[in-house]
Amino acid sequence: MKGAVLLTLAAGLLASPSQFAGVAAMQTPAIPSGSPIRENGLVGTWYPPASGKRGPVILVLGGSEGGEEGGKRIAQAFAREGYGVLALAYFKAEGLPQQLQEIPLEYFDAGIAWLAKQPLTDASRVAIYGISKGGETALLVASRRPEIKAVIAAVPSSMVWQGINFADYTSVKSSFSLNGQPVAYLPYDISAPFTSVFDLYQRSLKFAGQHPGAVIPVERIGGPVLLFSGRADTLWPSSAMADQVIARLDAKHFRYSHRHIAYPDAGHAGAIPPGEGAPPPTGYNALGGTTEGNAAARADSWIQTLAFLRTAIGEPVK
Repeated sequence: MKGAVLLTLAAGLLASPSQFAGVAAMQTPAIPSGSPIRENGLVGTWYPPASGKRGPVILVLGGSEGGEEGGKRIAQAFAREGYGVLALAYFKAEGLPQQLQEIPLEYFDAGIAWLAKQPLTDASRVAIYGISKGGETALLVASRRPEIKAVIAAVPSSMVWQGINFADYTSVKSSFSLNGQPVAYLPYDISAPFTSVFDLYQRSLKFAGQHPGAVIPVERIGGPVLLFSGRADTLWPSSAMADQVIARLDAKHFRYSHRHIAYPDAGHAGAIPPGEGAPPPTGYNALGGTTEGNAAARADSWIQTLAFLRTAIGEPVK
């Protein structure tokens, strides 16, 4: 793939809550105070349960914008509800890989272990939330970590995809590694001219059958699964991939509840939680969907998310 094409791809993938900071800040409660975490190679922010009592917690993963800000803004929405939350960066932050390539899955293992050890964490009630590339990551991590008891993945992937090297767009590697070896992945199909990021993913997805090892083994997840997508997503085919996740869970007779809520008039930004980082109409439309459709999806998905968490890991301790 030509460098210019991959530059366009990277620019599209960088769309995230962090691009839209401050739009809804005056309409939301005060931002919870978090503590920076720099232990055992981890880079994140910990928001203890608001009650100061032991309770359910959530591990939050941002998207391919990298760094900390996107994940932190999402984590703050959950923290406002009273949950303990760890917003974990996984690349493009000091001390972490700078490229979205071969991110060690052991890093997420360390994050889960750190979270479980916190005095205010009820280790039997740990959920994971990921959006976009973070949704792909959340499903993959939960498929191999029994400590995760519930999964919420917004506009996710059903596959492990090729990673991105922002310094060298001709470099082709997996997004993740395990035990020093690349995790099987689905590469981009560069046989046709580039027309859009969405088209690149959609046509590449047609070759998934040739890369069975790249399919995320979601049937190994140890708890209920909730997926969100926008049918009008113009960044990548999140609805089709979320449908694939549900189809696999059905085919494997997954014993936990699993649901995909797809909003017909919403795009890639339709499921961003409320609070700081809420995208304005121009941000919505740049990623697909209508202003009204995205606003409705955003409001409903948050209601659905909190209801799911209450059932899956319980309400925050008061």
